Amino acid sequence: MLSSIYLQNFRNYKKSVFEFGGKSTIIIGPNTSGKSNLIESIFLLSSGKSFRADKDLQMVNFGHEMGRVRGSSNDSDLEVVVTVGEVAGVKAQFKRYFVNGVAKRRADFVGNMSSVLFSPEDLEIIVGSPGLRREFLDNVLEQTDRDYRIALLGFTKALRQRNALLELAKDSGRRNEKEFEYWDSLVIRNGNVLTKKREEFVGYLNESSKDILNFKTEYDKSVISQDRLLQYRDAETASGVTLVGPHRDDFIVLFNKGHDLKSFGSRGQQRLGVLQLKLLELAYVRQRVENDPILLLDDVFSELDEGHINLILDKIGGQQTIVTTTHEEFIPTKIKGTMEVIELNGKDN
Repeated sequence: MLSSIYLQNFRNYKKSVFEFGGKSTIIIGPNTSGKSNLIESIFLLSSGKSFRADKDLQMVNFGHEMGRVRGSSNDSDLEVVVTVGEVAGVKAQFKRYFVNGVAKRRADFVGNMSSVLFSPEDLEIIVGSPGLRREFLDNVLEQTDRDYRIALLGFTKALRQRNALLELAKDSGRRNEKEFEYWDSLVIRNGNVLTKKREEFVGYLNESSKDILNFKTEYDKSVISQDRLLQYRDAETASGVTLVGPHRDDFIVLFNKGHDLKSFGSRGQQRLGVLQLKLLELAYVRQRVENDPILLLDDVFSELDEGHINLILDKIGGQQTIVTTTHEEFIPTKIKGTMEVIELNGKDN
């Protein structure tokens, strides 16, 4: 369990400490008071990245060059330091990770404390772009599988280098196959690890029982191999980017006799689909990690009716849960009495 979190120059928090003594906590405050920022800081400690920021510098309080998030759990202290601006006269922007004061790579930092986030924006997993669905797969599998984390890091770096070579070949009209051999082998090897593990997770989704909305998930994978790279060689050279591989993956949620939930589901059915997907994620993470994940519910009650609110609260089980809301009355009385309350005043903290 997360027992406390310390924020320094993180978003709107200049220097703040929050204590989490009980199983579950309600964070109450008006919009812009910092509720989602606090949830983001907890997610950062579990995943090593933000679920909101396009660039790390967005997490650092305006006018400062360093932001810090430090959390204490049952058996470890976790810390992420985000640095922007000049370091020793050199422009820099980077994150550093620490476990009990010892510097770690992100691959070894992630997994020390897991979390499952549910927010109104999660509806985009169903209705949004393929990139958002790939991000969902990555968030689940990075927290539960170190081999996946390492493969994703290796694939991303190799893909960046390979695309740079393709861009050069496109601009110059010349392609040196020798330069591609090393990067081809890396994207194929790491890409196949990602595909295999994504396939296994989609299999878990399909095999699991569903009591909110029954659906099947169809994994639309983009296989990467030497033959496929050869097949797309000319098209890749012309476009300047790698056209096959897990960075092109997608998945489709099918319901009601095989109809695409994105195209044929009502808004209400899509919400139920996301709710079912997130509860399956919670069950999967709980099954795969040593300690129960923290459930983060960020302002979801303003989007759901009373029946769905009770459905979530009935299923959150025994793990630590942190809930944000603008109005305390959104939380049913029988649940509210068992939870600690943190009130934010809407001013800089």
